[in-house]
Amino acid sequence: MMNLLQAAALGILEGLTEFLPVSSTGHLILASRVLGIPASAFLKSFEIVIQLGAICAVVVLYARSFLNRDILKRLAVAFVPTAILGFLLYPIVKTYLLESENVVLAALAVGGAVLILFDLLHKEKVGGVADMAKITYRQAFCIGLFQIIAVIPGVSRSAASIVGGLILGLRRTAIVEFSFLLAVPTMAAATGFDLLNNASSFSGAGWGALAVGFITAFVVALAVIRFLLWFVRTRTFVPFGIYRIALAAIFWLS
Repeated sequence: MMNLLQAAALGILEGLTEFLPVSSTGHLILASRVLGIPASAFLKSFEIVIQLGAICAVVVLYARSFLNRDILKRLAVAFVPTAILGFLLYPIVKTYLLESENVVLAALAVGGAVLILFDLLHKEKVGGVADMAKITYRQAFCIGLFQIIAVIPGVSRSAASIVGGLILGLRRTAIVEFSFLLAVPTMAAATGFDLLNNASSFSGAGWGALAVGFITAFVVALAVIRFLLWFVRTRTFVPFGIYRIALAAIFWLS
């Protein structure tokens, strides 16, 4: 069982990485190994649940967007494929993928190469969709399909949905914000489903660690989210791609 200091450290890491295309789940899995936290069913649940803490910062800072009916309808459409496929793939992800460091490292490296190549080859359309409320329902549904790729730890939910949105013709500002708003129902559903299946096995200490990780992730994300959103909107993917490949190489060689 992890202690509260380890839970806080993972919460800080989650808050810092959730909104960057580097895979917060992958970072949590690797950090758990570094911190010497033994693999367990609880750790897998912890890595899912604290992501909702960071995502809740989006609700606080973008509350008005969730009151916009046009945006909500598009989020609902995008959430459908994520909900269906996520439910079907949950047993595989929880049983096999979340405990495989090799899967994480491979996804980080391959995803890094994809980000670099995509940024070098992709040209953003001048007439692309720049308003979330103007995203077509077809585009919203396809973004949800892209997001489901992130069930593989190390892929990055934000990277998958942002790259998908750019391919579909959205402007970077629109897809970055839509991607982060879409994370709210996605992670709320993932957390709720996981707790429904596993909460009865948590000890008092486990709930304490979850609370610390959740709150820490929320506070850190709340403090840095605007900067991180600006950074992702205004910077190329190349530095993120290089970082992902370098991180995978370091762990492979260690």
